[in-house]
Amino acid sequence: MGIHGTRRTVGTIMRSFDQASRAFLDEVRSSWQQAVAAYESPDLKRSLWQLGNSIVPYLALWALAYLLLDVSYWLVLPVQVLAAGFLVRIFIIFHDCGHSSFFRSKAASDIVGFITGTLVFTPYWDWRNEHARHHATAGDLDRRGFGDVMTMTVEEYRRASWLRRLGYRLYRNPLVMLGIGPLYVFLVKQRFPRESTGYRGRLSVHLTNLALVAIFGLLFVTLGAGKVMLVQLPILAMAGAAGVWLFYVQHQFETVYWERRERRDYVAVAMEGSSLYDLPRVLHWFSGNIGFHHIHHLSPAIPNYRLPRCFREQPLFQKVDRLTLRSSLRSLRLRLYDERSRRLVGFRQALTG
Repeated sequence: MGIHGTRRTVGTIMRSFDQASRAFLDEVRSSWQQAVAAYESPDLKRSLWQLGNSIVPYLALWALAYLLLDVSYWLVLPVQVLAAGFLVRIFIIFHDCGHSSFFRSKAASDIVGFITGTLVFTPYWDWRNEHARHHATAGDLDRRGFGDVMTMTVEEYRRASWLRRLGYRLYRNPLVMLGIGPLYVFLVKQRFPRESTGYRGRLSVHLTNLALVAIFGLLFVTLGAGKVMLVQLPILAMAGAAGVWLFYVQHQFETVYWERRERRDYVAVAMEGSSLYDLPRVLHWFSGNIGFHHIHHLSPAIPNYRLPRCFREQPLFQKVDRLTLRSSLRSLRLRLYDERSRRLVGFRQALTG
């Protein structure tokens, strides 16, 4: 087969794919609101139970890690890994409070949001404002940078200076993104209000900082600063890395949907721009079911504990592509969005394509 025949074959496949995608999205548009309606109400008992089975074990494991410091740090490490898992789960509760999906009462959401936000070193109202902008701009090539992982297009990268390319490569390096980055965000960046935040956002930053100073000041005085840091920093680093990875892979995969603002489609952003991360059941539990991210972006009003049932009972939401733990690792090689092929590609592909 000659090159022209190959191009025709690829073109035919792409057209068939586009037609199937349009048909699927039309099906979702016609019925998604009815499909999610039954799952959008929080259950007070389940919310309180989730609070208890997340925060209590986390605090108990934190205390156990501290007590084991005098025995052996090798015994501390597995406890910290488990504690980090519970801290991720607490962050999802915090996240749901930000969407007002965890309690019917807005006041209850705000109170629990502030408390859980302090545990995850994140100012509640400031973060909630930024996360709302993320939902409003996800998949929008003209409004990037709001609560997302910065992504350049192939053309932007080709036109960029060597210094900007270097900075972008460092930013997207897994050691930076999953190592240094989370600690910088949770310990440093979130101690200062965002420029775009309002009065409540600035207030939440200051109140969270005061709460952290009070909590860790007391811990430093009573338990010792060195020991407290030996316990807290690894937990925060591991939980932060897991959280950033979850957020990354939910919007960074090869066939992810991105479009210019005037053509951006809400349903396509959810169903093709947000992943279904097919994790083992125990990891779904620790991650607060955030792997059902396509459903969450379609309806943020669904509490995290109702997402699996919504997925099981609504065949419409099972038709999207799945990312497994193994396949998701390939996302680390995808760094740039190619508007021509509508795919995320690697640096090498961008420079040789």
